[in-house]
Amino acid sequence: MEQYETADGSLTYINEEVGEYYHSKTGAREEAFEKYAKPTMIDRFNKVKILDVCFGLGYNSAAALDQFKGEHISIVGLEADPRIIEEIGNIKAPFLSWEYIQEVARFGSYEDNERLIELIIGDAREEVKNLIKKGETFDVVFFDPFSPKKAPHMWTQEFFSDIRKVMKPTAILATYSCASQVRANLRAAGFKVRDGPSVGRRGPSTLAFA
Repeated sequence: MEQYETADGSLTYINEEVGEYYHSKTGAREEAFEKYAKPTMIDRFNKVKILDVCFGLGYNSAAALDQFKGEHISIVGLEADPRIIEEIGNIKAPFLSWEYIQEVARFGSYEDNERLIELIIGDAREEVKNLIKKGETFDVVFFDPFSPKKAPHMWTQEFFSDIRKVMKPTAILATYSCASQVRANLRAAGFKVRDGPSVGRRGPSTLAFA
């Protein structure tokens, strides 16, 4: 995979098969904080469980770890492509918690008294069904697949409905897309939708409430 330096100095990669970058070219680190960790108000929790759908380089989870000030944070990351996980060890990303993400990339999980991070390699749609069967529930969902144009199967009403089943009643989902069909599918799955921050472009991101 080919590296690309984004406008804030943080690195991303391009997935040649999909034809898209993993992050916004205006700033990968900025996107992780401003579209995911901050609008979901990670710092308001004393204990929080996060589902990171399409983990990629782990930037969104790293931003959440940096932002969190409470007693315990638990993250489950879902990623289909092991190649991008392998790249985590090749970069030094500008996050205070980057060492934990690198441990997860090497060993599949990391745990100490304050953090539990687990990575599951597989199709996120199937893995969410497995989480439903296990009775898992989350306070926050980071939803960060490739675009609806490139990966329409990831943005369906059916998948959003399954994700909602693993969200607590007060949970919040954050995603970068504001596409009208994405929002229609979220609403059809039972979510309440509102604009998230506009970062690196004129259009907003999306916040959805279970």
